[in-house]
Amino acid sequence: MSSYEKVSLSEINQSIETPNNNHFWQNLKAFLGPGALVAVGYMDPGNWITSVVGGASYKYSLLFVILISSIIAMQLQQMAGKLGIVTRMDLAQATAHHAPKWLRYSLWVILELALMATDLAEVLGSAIALNLLFKIPIMIAILLTVLDVFLLLLLMKFGFKKIEAIVTTLILTILAIFTYLVALSNPSIQGIIGGYLPTSTLFETPLPGHESQLTLALGIVGATVMPHNLYLHSSLSQTRKINHKDKKDVRKAVRFMTWDSNLQLSLAFIVNSLLLILGASLFFGHASEISAFSQMYNALQDSTIAGAIASSILSTLFALALLASGQNSTITGTLTGQIVMEGFLHLRLPQWLIRIGTRIFALLPVIIVAVLFGHQEKTLDQLLVYSQVFLSIALPFSIFPLIYLTSKKSLMGEFTNAKWNTILGYAVSIILTILNIKLLFDIF
Repeated sequence: MSSYEKVSLSEINQSIETPNNNHFWQNLKAFLGPGALVAVGYMDPGNWITSVVGGASYKYSLLFVILISSIIAMQLQQMAGKLGIVTRMDLAQATAHHAPKWLRYSLWVILELALMATDLAEVLGSAIALNLLFKIPIMIAILLTVLDVFLLLLLMKFGFKKIEAIVTTLILTILAIFTYLVALSNPSIQGIIGGYLPTSTLFETPLPGHESQLTLALGIVGATVMPHNLYLHSSLSQTRKINHKDKKDVRKAVRFMTWDSNLQLSLAFIVNSLLLILGASLFFGHASEISAFSQMYNALQDSTIAGAIASSILSTLFALALLASGQNSTITGTLTGQIVMEGFLHLRLPQWLIRIGTRIFALLPVIIVAVLFGHQEKTLDQLLVYSQVFLSIALPFSIFPLIYLTSKKSLMGEFTNAKWNTILGYAVSIILTILNIKLLFDIF
C-alpha cells in the first residue's frame, strides 16, 4: 500500500472479483470495463464538432490526426492504468504526493479548467440533444444534466459492473448509428485510405471562412487525448481485486488492463473516424452550414445538403447518438471531478457531497456560456471547438507528470516504463507543446 492514506474512489476500489487462474478469456471478461469508461472521453460531443467540421472542411485529410491521436492515447492510457495498479494511487494522488505544494496547486487549477472545458462540450452536447429531440429550452436542459449525479449515485448502489455495462451499451449504440449513417453516405474508400497518410497541408493558410487545419487538428488531439482520462483510468484500473503482494498477480492485472484499454480505444478510434468520414462524404463543401449540432441535425433532413438519403429518421438517430454520447461523458466527468478534487486537495467530505459540488462547480461556466450565447448556436458550437483546443493546450501538464512518475524505478519497480516508451512519451509531449505555442500565436 502507498503512503497515501485514502484509496481512490474508495466505494468501488478493489470491489470486482477476478479469476485466480491464467485462463485468457475468463480474465479478459473480468478486466473488461474500465477501458469503456475511458473510451467514452474519446468520443464525447467535443469530438463531434471538431471531427465532422474537419471532414466537411478538408475532406479525409485529417484522418491521420485521428490515427496518431489514438496511438498516443493507447500509450498514455496504458501508463495511467499501470500507475494505478502498481502504486495503488491515482494520478492526482501520486502527483500531489511527489510534487511541491506550489506545483500541486498550480496543476490542480489547470486541470480544473480542463475539466470545465470538458464539461462545456459534454453538457452542451446533452442539452442540445434534449433540445433537438424534445424541444426542451437549452437552459433547462443544462440544469437537467445535474440529475446525472443522482443517477450515478443510484447506479453505484448496484455495483460498478452495472455502470460499465450501461456505458458499453451506449458506446455500441453510438457505433451502430454512425456505421449506418456513413454506409448511407457512400464514402470514398480510396479517399479514406489516403486520409490516414500524413500530409504537409496541415500548416497551409486556411480557406476563407474555414478554421485552419492546424486548429482543427489540435482540436481533434485535444478531443481525443483528453487530460481527465489519464486521472480517470489510473483510478478505475484499481477496481479489480488483486493480490498486490504477488508480483505475478500484479503482472496479470497490468496485462489485462492493457488489453481492455486498447480494445476499447480501438472502438473509439473507429467512432472518431466515422465522424470525420461522415463530415467528408456527406457535408464537404457545406462546412459553414454544419458548424453547429442543430445545423448537422437539420442538414441530415435537408436534401440540398444530404442528398437523396436526407430524412427525419437520420436526424433523429444523430440526436439520439449525441444524447448517448453526452450522457456517457457526464457520468465519467463526474467521477473524474471527484478523483481530482480528492487527490489534489485531500478533501475528506462525503462522496455524494463532493460529486454534487464538483458537478455544480463545473456547470457554472457552461451556464454562463449558455446565458451569453444561448441564442447564437453557431457561436456556441465554435466555443466547443476552442474548448477542445484548450484541452490540447492543457494536455502536457498531465502527460509530463504521468511519464515522470511511471519512469521512476523507486516508485514502479519492475513495471517502470521501457526507455524507448519514456523517450517517445516525452517527444510527443514536447512536439504537442510546440504546436500549441504556434497555435496560440496564430489565434491571438
